[in-house]
Amino acid sequence: MAMRASDQREAVKMALDTLRANKLRSGLTILGIVIGVMTVITISSVINGLNTSVSNMVASFGTNVLWVFRFPVIGVRPTAEMLARKQLTFDDMTAMAQLPHVVAASAALQYTNYQFNAGSVVAKFGQRKADNVSLEGDSPSSLTVYDKVLSEGRFFTQTDEDRAADVTVLGHDVEQDLFGNIDPIGKEVVIAGRTFTVIGVFEKQKTAFGGGKNPDDSYAYFTISTFKKLHPEILDYWISAKFDDQKNKGLVTDEIRELLRRRRKVRNEQADNFAIFSSDSITKLWNQITGSLFLLMFGLSAVGLMVGGVGVMNIMLVSVTERTREIGVRKAIGATKQTILLQFTLEAIVLCAVGGVIGICVGSIFAMVLRVWISSQVSLLWVLVAFLCSCGIGLVFGIYPAWKAANLNPIEALRYE
Repeated sequence: MAMRASDQREAVKMALDTLRANKLRSGLTILGIVIGVMTVITISSVINGLNTSVSNMVASFGTNVLWVFRFPVIGVRPTAEMLARKQLTFDDMTAMAQLPHVVAASAALQYTNYQFNAGSVVAKFGQRKADNVSLEGDSPSSLTVYDKVLSEGRFFTQTDEDRAADVTVLGHDVEQDLFGNIDPIGKEVVIAGRTFTVIGVFEKQKTAFGGGKNPDDSYAYFTISTFKKLHPEILDYWISAKFDDQKNKGLVTDEIRELLRRRRKVRNEQADNFAIFSSDSITKLWNQITGSLFLLMFGLSAVGLMVGGVGVMNIMLVSVTERTREIGVRKAIGATKQTILLQFTLEAIVLCAVGGVIGICVGSIFAMVLRVWISSQVSLLWVLVAFLCSCGIGLVFGIYPAWKAANLNPIEALRYE
């Protein structure tokens, strides 16, 4: 016999009355549920926010851009053989630019501290200075490859490159440290002991995790010929190639691989002595990291929910004992086993649902507070999953106490004091 709507309402009312009558006991009972659900909401919100930030960062790199270096740098620890490989050259970049589906190619040289992801050069303008500046030499085509946006001024021209002009384009943070509200275009700055004229400033770059600074904003950019005046010892080129259509990505990758194997005289039986990678490499690495975070979330929340489930079972067994005589009276006036079973099961579900709602509220508040420091975005999907899990815990751990209540002997129950 199905449970009547009036019985369902009565069961919910009894569960809420139990919560109100035993606030401390009920609060401790559902604490594990609250912690488990809060963990799910908080971690899923952080992962969701970081996924959005990483997607935006990858999009800013360009989905139609391939990077080429002498060894892989994303998710791989370089071996001794990789570090000993011959460096790529500027002529390699020029050859790539001639490939049929390549729109533009650029080469870059960098002087920075890769260990700490920060520069080690000081830039000066009058009495003001910018610390930890990184230096980069770019070909004029870099602006086309990366679709970079200047907030002021212009980028390098081929004439600047041919003349090795002493001009520079500054990252946003370097420009702010040196000039503040002063117009920087045409001003002279001292970088690494040489004087350069500022011809442009890049817009502030997006950060991967929604907080802090983007290292790209702490760069001073030069033409490659000018960069070689500062650091002639650096010859390790990064090459970027922008292709015309995403559907041609595999074709362009194969063409670049064939071109470089021929130019670097790699034999047929030998493996590539260079690496070609794209934004997909960042996405794959990030998915591996978030996969580990999801396992952590599952483990922590499962522990909390299991502890909460045991607490719910315990309190429901106590409730059955306390209400033994009431159960006997209900059976004596016609209540069936199914009615008693469904009533106590529903009470357990309501108890866990209350814990789930509290956990969702606390987790959402915590996730919103975290937005001050890191990307965080509450997911409605995970809110629903967390709530259903809390109700499922009530169902699983409430079955035994409900079964015990439903199978009480009515005569013995009526005699219970």
